[in-house]
Amino acid sequence: MTDLSPDPFGPAQLGPVRLRNRVVKAATSEGRSPDGRVTDDLIDFHRGFAEGGVGMTTVAYCCVSRQGASAPGQIVMDAEAVPGLRRLTEAVHGAGAAISAQLGHAGVVAPKKLTGVTAVAPSRFVNPTSFAYCREIRRDEIATVIEQFADAAQVAVDAGFDAVELHFGHLYLPSSFLSPLINRRKDEYGGDIDNRSRLVREIAQRVRAVVGDRIAVIAKLDMDDGLPGSIWIDEALRTAQLLDGDATLDAIELTQGSSVYRPMYLFRGDVPVREFAKVMPPMLRPGVRVLGKGVMGNYPYEDLYMLSAARQFVPVMKNTKLVLLGGITNREHIETGMREGFDFVAMGRALLREPDLVNKMTADPGVRSRCNHNNKCMVTVFGRTHCVLDPAQRYGAEVPVLKRPSLPTSPATSEQT
Repeated sequence: MTDLSPDPFGPAQLGPVRLRNRVVKAATSEGRSPDGRVTDDLIDFHRGFAEGGVGMTTVAYCCVSRQGASAPGQIVMDAEAVPGLRRLTEAVHGAGAAISAQLGHAGVVAPKKLTGVTAVAPSRFVNPTSFAYCREIRRDEIATVIEQFADAAQVAVDAGFDAVELHFGHLYLPSSFLSPLINRRKDEYGGDIDNRSRLVREIAQRVRAVVGDRIAVIAKLDMDDGLPGSIWIDEALRTAQLLDGDATLDAIELTQGSSVYRPMYLFRGDVPVREFAKVMPPMLRPGVRVLGKGVMGNYPYEDLYMLSAARQFVPVMKNTKLVLLGGITNREHIETGMREGFDFVAMGRALLREPDLVNKMTADPGVRSRCNHNNKCMVTVFGRTHCVLDPAQRYGAEVPVLKRPSLPTSPATSEQT
């Protein structure tokens, strides 16, 4: 690591927040809020990462409205959620880490069976995975969504969060406006990339106006989504440049892929087709086994697999820090990110496997993650997200004590046992 590279394990400033190091626990669906509220299980989940050494942990996908949910059991950021969220933030702070709330509206990914309403998109669209119809969102509804993000950010402030992460990736509603494949509008929210970037800029501006300098504001932004004719690096760079020029964000976390089609473009590595088939309705299982890899995509894993795209954004940023994501599993990867000009790194699967990995890397630079990228953790989102290779997470931490059987006292006793 060069002398100019920051120490990844030393304190770092993220907007108004001082983090103890530059490692962020990335948002990973949790499945620990079955009623849409904070549970002790969710608190323990994030306290584990805090005790394990991360600078900040991220609560995954907090809905800005009930119509913006993408799956059951997600926390809705309203006043009723504040007491539970405050218990969560206090627990994480007590373990020495900061905590961020990821704010999202699912848009084309919001299932009607869950929300009770037809999903919305920039233009009429049919989800190629679910075949669900999405209607075009109206202008007045766009204004409502912007306010919902702002209101959710205020809830985060009230609950004691240190940051919010605005989900502008994975073809959820804000991200879908960036996609020329989905956004075919003729008004000021459609057309060239400057117009298609209008919604994410307005959300970021409104959120910053509400939170001021009380908390940090991060955006998760797609560099490309893996769909032909959709988001790619050239236009994503322009969106990032526009957001940077507005100076409304403290950091941008760069990501790839979508929740609409071929999700393995985000994850890379093994495709857990058999495991996904098991959690599907019986009539769908044969089709999942046969077509699963085609629908999910099949992309080999490699370390730092987002770096080649992400490094294009480093010279563009003047006001905004960058967070590197994707295939970061050891100290060498983190130091590479620092040398390349990134300010923070985000880790997901490696920390699911070992919540205390940051502490281990700090104590021993040669430590290697035990995550083998089997991706079976993806399927656990239908229950409680966990690493399937960790017995404590899969079966529970309590191990029953088996008493050693006593030796028989006579042949008759032995025959009766």
